[in-house]
Amino acid sequence: MEKWSPATIREFRRTLLAWYDQEGRDLPWRHDHDPYHVWVSEIMLQQTQVQTVIPYYQCFMAAFPTVTALANAAEADLLKAWQGLGYYSRARNLQRAARQLVTDYHGQWPTTAATLQDLVGVGPYTACAIASIAFNEVVPAIDGNAFRVFARLLLIDADVAQPKTRQVFFDILQPIVDSQRPGDFNQAVMDLGSSYMTAKTPDPAHSPVRAFDASYRTDQVLAYPVKTKKPRPKLVPYYGLLVTSPAGDLLVQRSAQQMLAGYWTYPLIPKADLLPAEATTTPTLAADIAALEARWQRDYQLSVRFTPLGGRTVSQTYTHQRWQVSLLQAKLPTATPLTYFPGQWVATTQVADLPVPKVQEKMMRRWAQARAAVQ
Repeated sequence: MEKWSPATIREFRRTLLAWYDQEGRDLPWRHDHDPYHVWVSEIMLQQTQVQTVIPYYQCFMAAFPTVTALANAAEADLLKAWQGLGYYSRARNLQRAARQLVTDYHGQWPTTAATLQDLVGVGPYTACAIASIAFNEVVPAIDGNAFRVFARLLLIDADVAQPKTRQVFFDILQPIVDSQRPGDFNQAVMDLGSSYMTAKTPDPAHSPVRAFDASYRTDQVLAYPVKTKKPRPKLVPYYGLLVTSPAGDLLVQRSAQQMLAGYWTYPLIPKADLLPAEATTTPTLAADIAALEARWQRDYQLSVRFTPLGGRTVSQTYTHQRWQVSLLQAKLPTATPLTYFPGQWVATTQVADLPVPKVQEKMMRRWAQARAAVQ
């Protein structure tokens, strides 16, 4: 690893911040240093690209302009505002933390990275980002950009996939953060990591900090950061059940114990749930359909006949799982009461008004395409 002298650190700060002042991105959450704005933007930016976040952020702020408004929001309104961003626990944690701020902190924000981590869903990176940008605390905000930028600048070969590595980078970066402008310093690193020092297509030759880039001088830019590969998401096959009646489409609200809790979807049945305990071979589609129809008759007293929708399956990837949804359709001739089924009929024109996750949007599009094809 390279080590910088105090003089080099001062020159690096000056160079980085001069570039940021001229070329830093004009983002809506950078128009002020309000901790609420910084916090919401940082949570949205987790696992999501900046250009995707901008319209969501603007709509979210219009709907919930203050911490109090967010704390008091109905869950359905919150989930609808978050719809499409994915990683839905982020939205719920935002509201839980907002309620903490209103109830426990009487509207007063904690002002240090250490105390900000007492808020639900606020981890070390987010806490440091808020503390440095909103409260001028001199702490490094270490996210994927910071890992990548400084691993290359300093040839740090610690594995960034290991949790303990964050502390390694924190200790190295702490004396490098500009003491007068820590928030701008951290945001400049973010911009640098998303422009000249990207993961796959960096442009170190034109980088404003190329004179400080040891990986560029030694021609090993793409060797950093060092990162072990994550295991591939587990494939989980589902059946998505597109059931209609004169009363509308059949939807269920995901429970608090399920992924996508609180969102509405067509019934989703894991294929593994249909596998008999004594089965030694993979069941056929016909066998699965028969099992589904028997279950609905037995458990819900609903007589349905499922047929395959045909066409491609619907896929949705989450952090640890990749859902592959095969679509089955059924049409009931009457608006059958759902006495035992844990769902409800929703008018087809009103389904889009509910908070629905990305996988539901994909199922809706596939069904719309199938309907259009037979008209």
